Amino acid sequence: MSTSVTRRSVLAGGAGAAIGLALPASADAGGHHPTSVSFTLDATTLDGGEQVTSVTLDTGRLGPIDPAGLNPGTFSVHAKATSPIPIAPGDQIFSEYDLDRTVRAARLDRHGNIVLELSHAEGQPGGGTLGYILSRGRNVRLDLVYTITQNAPIARRHGSPVTITRFVQGRLSNPEVDAFSHHVSGSGLKYRLYSPDHSPRHGRRPLIVWLHGAGEGASLPDDYYDNETTLRANRGALGFATPEAQRIFSGAYVVAPQSTSYWMEDGPRFAPLIREIVQDLVRRRRVDPDRIYVVGCSNGGYMTLEMTVTYPDLFAASVPICGVVEPLDGQGPPLITDAELATINTPTWLVTSRDDDTVPPETNTIHAHDLIGGALVTLYDHVVWNGYQFPGHWSWIYVARNDPSHNGTHIWQWMARRRR
Repeated sequence: MSTSVTRRSVLAGGAGAAIGLALPASADAGGHHPTSVSFTLDATTLDGGEQVTSVTLDTGRLGPIDPAGLNPGTFSVHAKATSPIPIAPGDQIFSEYDLDRTVRAARLDRHGNIVLELSHAEGQPGGGTLGYILSRGRNVRLDLVYTITQNAPIARRHGSPVTITRFVQGRLSNPEVDAFSHHVSGSGLKYRLYSPDHSPRHGRRPLIVWLHGAGEGASLPDDYYDNETTLRANRGALGFATPEAQRIFSGAYVVAPQSTSYWMEDGPRFAPLIREIVQDLVRRRRVDPDRIYVVGCSNGGYMTLEMTVTYPDLFAASVPICGVVEPLDGQGPPLITDAELATINTPTWLVTSRDDDTVPPETNTIHAHDLIGGALVTLYDHVVWNGYQFPGHWSWIYVARNDPSHNGTHIWQWMARRRR
């Protein structure tokens, strides 16, 4: 313990529920009784994945705190992130960490809680909530243990300064992710659902189906099926739930099913399971059956094409992003044949980047565009957003930001104008 006012917290278990370290209930050196404070991990899904961007300490009940007494050095934050499932010897998991997080600001929110703003950026290690297990080809939600250390007393406007003697980690909070509710279909396929605000003046609403990439499916050999990574790994589904998208679509449901493996491992089997979710939402929610749109990236881009092949009259528009048509190892028959591509009559807008070295554009997106009648295509040279260059495979970032355009019409507006 470096100073007389330094205390800490620990989390036992996962990032969602905490067990705090109990300290003796005796008075501290200044004669004050121990003060226990819980804290929340505040996360944001960046284009490159979710990161913990701040920590909120539940200090509102301690009385008015003097914000002038807060600075980045008042508290220190240590973070440890580990896999929730065992990693075999010789296997690799990317993004585990055990390090100090840089506190770049300390402030009060409107409830009187102290918010510690943490340094974060695209590509910056040590703040992510997901780890990628190489042998599984899967993202998993990491178990997060955050340790808070108080380095100086907290000044209050009235009364003596406060020293917190015990911190208790609470939940991981991401308002965009939390806006999606958790569901399981009758066939056992998990999905997350965003529901728009309703008004008596509005009738039925559009439905946008987001089909995730390979890394966001389940890892059932490990009994890992979280129904979360599809919202935490990228902004694909979240983009359509933003205020901008909701204005363009006049309020839309957004559904994100989670595969129990890979979509392209058994697309014909998954297709009716996805349709079951869609049909159930049409029955139980105020969904307009003439305004259902399907969008997916990579593995999900394949599944998007598969859905329009299998159900030619279900969707008003389709947006396959860097979708797989040919086997990536070059072996075996195509996942979707030329004859099947030629039968697609759903309005289709394909998106990819020319430097995609995971799903080659020429034999997949460009080939599909050449065969789908009336299809549009947007080809980027690189995937760059806000000055940061991402891997060429990540062209879904552009769709999540409504960037692709054709003759002055952006892709969300194009989708919203389509009717079955």
